Amino acid sequence: MKHSLIDKLCCPFDKQDLKLKIFLQDTEGNINEGMLTCKYCKRYYPIVYGVPIMSPDEYRQPMLEAPILKRWESKLEGTPAEGFRLLE
Repeated sequence: MKHSLIDKLCCPFDKQDLKLKIFLQDTEGNINEGMLTCKYCKRYYPIVYGVPIMSPDEYRQPMLEAPILKRWESKLEGTPAEGFRLLE
């Protein structure tokens, strides 16, 4: 995902701006792994292999996202995730 794409994305739930946290970039600056979060509804949207996963809640599968969140646990600074939302 190109860094400039973040300006064109919004939360699919409430249409608010998203905050980007980058975990892995390639040598050209493209984002390979990261997380988009909405500060209003607290939903998170992972970026995996450069693709932001922004499906509505009913189409997301917690079993598929659990290994990703586990791998990123240290980068999330102890913020737990539950039901596609980050808990404070």
